[in-house]
Amino acid sequence: MAASTHTVTNQAPPLVGYDVFASDRALVEGVERHLDPALLDTARDELSLLGRTAGSAQAQRWGEQANAHPPVLHTHDRYGNRIDEVEFHPAWHRLLGKAVSAGLTTAWSRPGGHVRRAAGFLVWTQAEGGHGCPVSMTHAAVPALRTDPALAAEWEPRLSSTIYDEGLRPASQKAGVLFGMGMTEKQGGSDVRANTTRAQALAEDGTYALTGHKWFCSAPMSDGFLVLAQAEQGLTCFLVPRVLEDGTRNPFAIQRLKDKLGNKSNASSEVEFDGTWARRVGDEGRGVRTIIEMVAATRLDCVIGSAALMRQAVAQAVHHATYREAFGGKLVDKPLMRNVLADLALESEAATTLALRLAAAYDDGDEQEQAFLRLAVPAAKYWVTKRCTPMVGEALECLGGNGYVEESGMPRLLREAPLNSIWEGSGNVQALDVLRALQREPRALNAFLQEVGAARGADHRLDGAIKDLLTELADLDGIEGRARRLVERMALVLQGSLIVRYAPSEVADAFCASRLGGDWGAAFGTLPHTLDLATVVARSAPEV
Repeated sequence: MAASTHTVTNQAPPLVGYDVFASDRALVEGVERHLDPALLDTARDELSLLGRTAGSAQAQRWGEQANAHPPVLHTHDRYGNRIDEVEFHPAWHRLLGKAVSAGLTTAWSRPGGHVRRAAGFLVWTQAEGGHGCPVSMTHAAVPALRTDPALAAEWEPRLSSTIYDEGLRPASQKAGVLFGMGMTEKQGGSDVRANTTRAQALAEDGTYALTGHKWFCSAPMSDGFLVLAQAEQGLTCFLVPRVLEDGTRNPFAIQRLKDKLGNKSNASSEVEFDGTWARRVGDEGRGVRTIIEMVAATRLDCVIGSAALMRQAVAQAVHHATYREAFGGKLVDKPLMRNVLADLALESEAATTLALRLAAAYDDGDEQEQAFLRLAVPAAKYWVTKRCTPMVGEALECLGGNGYVEESGMPRLLREAPLNSIWEGSGNVQALDVLRALQREPRALNAFLQEVGAARGADHRLDGAIKDLLTELADLDGIEGRARRLVERMALVLQGSLIVRYAPSEVADAFCASRLGGDWGAAFGTLPHTLDLATVVARSAPEV
């Protein structure tokens, strides 16, 4: 066979060996905007170090290996003893170890911790998304545990450790621990008040024996879990350790691992409790209120995780179009492809900007910011996670057939994309949560309107969208049937306000014209042709 037939031309080189953080202008600017200047140099160094690792060939191989070799459940040992262990590929442990050592579970214990962690989580998720589940739950468990100061004093230092200490041992013997969560059951799903797992009080104050079945319990090799069960006074939150302090295994029967659409590297399981020892967290009957702060934090991670998938999809699409030629020129210079890429870049930047703003509100911590988060988190979780799947699908198409094959990495991004919209409450749950806040917490609406109103007068299309939103908010009769429409508008107006205030004028003009002004089609790539789309695309290009 002639050697000339094996000559490779007109193929984009792999997007590898680059700084995932430093090449993301929207993310860098968000960190600079929200962090105390005294923290910036250290934060930039940390994030660039993580960014270079995330963009390395090694990290990309870890992501491929962890998904090509999914976890394996071992219910019994060779002698018939119940062990309930999940075996992971070494790449999973390397990814998880890097996440922990990079401080992705330490947000609550350092200055500017939430912004720094959000940026790091957004960067490192681009290497691989599945291992982010235990990282997210470990981070999010802290506010729930703080309802019990004694428990928080015991467990928080372990949760915020930067040492990944794998293996099942008593938590007191480990340099760092991971947490999971078990709320949903097969008969109730998101309606956790329908849970049937029972909690029987034991002789020692605050301790219980749990009996029941959890339909979804991710990362079952974690060291502890926050779960909901019915106690005498109603639904209650409990801490369930995998291994008891005397070294014996707590009854924690893993019935099976879920065979999921994506998220293959992560073990999602069904678990059975049968006399399982647990410690109460918070008061009996206050389980939802106790665990809700954990839920809110994991919902924000769904926003950040989706923003990460979007950013990686845009980076791959723009990188491909920069090198690939068709019809006499570079794809990136073709007007129609430029329109598609610019539209994708807008979606990605708006998601990143919103995610960093929410993280900054956690760092601020005052009452106004907490009230803002009450509405902004579920609205953002609804909209950003909803936009992720079509956006990643369009980015995959930019690579053509190359994007449809596994080696490109795009199919894994696409399979991962629907996940964040489902976990921690799917779209309807988020929309109904926004309605609940509107009806019960007027301070939340005031805080939200003050935030979006900060950009009033800067763009007439944003002003018009705010006016229309106020009209919708004035009429809450029969609101449930149009809740998705309302929450979508709230999220878009919030993104528009942030983009108008903080993004370059070319980005703000394109966002307002399309998302708020109505000059937009039903698919990506339908932006007004009069906009400066070349500048928008150039801003989103990764620097290799």
